[in-house]
Amino acid sequence: MPFTPILATLGYVFSPDGERVLMIHRNARPDDAHFGKYNGLGGKLEAGEDIVTGMCREIREEAGIECHSLRLAGTISWPGFGKNGEDWFGFLFRIDRFSGTPLSANAEGRLEWIDVDRVPGLPLWEGDRHFLPLIFANGPTFHGVMPYLNGRALQWSYQIVARG
Repeated sequence: MPFTPILATLGYVFSPDGERVLMIHRNARPDDAHFGKYNGLGGKLEAGEDIVTGMCREIREEAGIECHSLRLAGTISWPGFGKNGEDWFGFLFRIDRFSGTPLSANAEGRLEWIDVDRVPGLPLWEGDRHFLPLIFANGPTFHGVMPYLNGRALQWSYQIVARG
């Protein structure tokens, strides 16, 4: 069976000193599959949109800020992640420079600046604990696979791509 995932972006906006990250606490809609969890910002790519344009659009829509420096930190294939078992494929970005003042909330929940060292203690998707350290360390690009079943990560594997 061919792999036909939903394509999406997921971005982590860092404060100028790199000590805090802007995250959304998905607490606005009880019917949200992410309800109660903290997450980065992002969403589905639109037809005809490249991943950078899509990431910048999502950050603008969800946080009200403009991206000026972003780096592809990695990609993750999430077979079975969707609410009904849909496959997802995510392009994960680190955003280190932006302009504007982030919104305090949006239709999905409250936006919060979180100290990077506090993030592991937040209610997150279980699988996020595996890849967030790679993004937060601002290391080389990674490409991973994280199959899900019934809302739980089954395993995690990834490869590092050395910087040229």
